[in-house]
Amino acid sequence: MTRQALEFRNVTKIFRASHRGSTEVTAISDVSFQVAEGEVVSIIGPSGCGKSTCLNLGSGLDPATTGEIYVDGERVTRPISHVAFMLQKDLLLPWRTIRENVELGLEIQKLVTAESKARAIELLEKCHLGGFVNSYPHELSGGMRQRAALARTLAVDPSVLLMDEPFSALDAQTKMVLQQDLGKTLAETGKTALFITHDLVEAIALSDRVLVMSQRPGTIIEEIVVEIPDRDNPMQRRQHERVGGYVAALMDLLHIGEAAEA
Repeated sequence: MTRQALEFRNVTKIFRASHRGSTEVTAISDVSFQVAEGEVVSIIGPSGCGKSTCLNLGSGLDPATTGEIYVDGERVTRPISHVAFMLQKDLLLPWRTIRENVELGLEIQKLVTAESKARAIELLEKCHLGGFVNSYPHELSGGMRQRAALARTLAVDPSVLLMDEPFSALDAQTKMVLQQDLGKTLAETGKTALFITHDLVEAIALSDRVLVMSQRPGTIIEEIVVEIPDRDNPMQRRQHERVGGYVAALMDLLHIGEAAEA
């Protein structure tokens, strides 16, 4: 039986007013899904539908209003050490070298050892940053900084990665290179990942499944299984003959064509 690494069970999140005259906002409503161990699942949906809210809840940074969330069978009630979060911005600390930035999570968790330091350098080498371990963030390009952020995310050896549009700020060419690096890394490490993106081709290229959310209050309206081989090779996946059909189906679900004609 396949073990579920991440589970949302009928989760609703309501943001309550902090001052008089404001109304409550239901960000997501009755959201249920599972992500199996070693699986990569993307969430797509309209802006403001609650995609990032799902990641905040899954990481334990924000509590659900109703429903339950589980990571590796443990109910999420607070931040969990074996869940790592990668954001749109690299958030590297400018006064620390790239190696020191990668080791930051280890320091916070008091896990710095000779072995963990060696692992940080190994991850930087895998992310094509072996020659920049003693460089500072301002000395790196945007793509290199995101590679460093990925290495930092992996350094704490999480069982689940939550990724919120980590490549959205990059140019198209750099974005594809980093997608390739991520696909290979996830396949090699067997990590579980929940990935948010607005890029439909990116979702197909990286994922085993794509979950589609509705307008706010967001809920899951469709699940698409990506039946294209070689998840460890997103660049090759992009060229597969089935990609166009998947993109068309996702556009239809998101009513993208209708919005363009309106």
